[in-house]
Amino acid sequence: MPAKIRLQRHGKKSYAFYHIVIADGRAPRDGKFIEKIGTYNPNTNPATIDLNFDSALNWVNNGAQPTDTVRAILSYKGVLYKKHLLGGVAKGALTEEQANEKFAKWLDNKNSEVDAKKSKLSDAKKSVEQNRMAAEAAVKAAKAKAIEAKNAPVVEEAPAEEVAEEAAPVAEEVAPVAEAAAPVVEEAAPVAEAPAAEGEAPAAE
Repeated sequence: MPAKIRLQRHGKKSYAFYHIVIADGRAPRDGKFIEKIGTYNPNTNPATIDLNFDSALNWVNNGAQPTDTVRAILSYKGVLYKKHLLGGVAKGALTEEQANEKFAKWLDNKNSEVDAKKSKLSDAKKSVEQNRMAAEAAVKAAKAKAIEAKNAPVVEEAPAEEVAEEAAPVAEEVAPVAEAAAPVVEEAAPVAEAPAAEGEAPAAE
């Protein structure tokens, strides 16, 4: 049975990371292995892959069969594309220089995509952090406003009885003025009863 390129689980519960190993196809998943060629940590975004490119390419060219997950990892790192280009060189479809140039161009594009993804994730993280800080500031301002309103002095209205008591002295001060004005009205009454002017007939009795 040919050798297999598989993942070997490590890490604690709910936080697993993996070693990429070359093992006999009959060996258990986490059992004995022939060679370790890298690590794979899916807990980061993007996933962290550390791979010995030359060793992986050599094993693939010698017939080692990768599992589905490892095949995706090898494709992501360009091992399978490099194997394809070397196959074209072996068939005479292109020269080794052309193959290296194609692979270098593909690697640059891949690195650009990875950097763009990292930048996008970083910007999204910053945006989330800014929104969280703005929400916290709004909540803090609302709490401060509520505390200020609670601690503000309360202006109490005077009861009706106190208003009546304050108005009583004013009424007492107005009363003597009204009494002083009464004689003036009485003195004005005889003037209205003065005798009629000469030449006028006296009123009939």
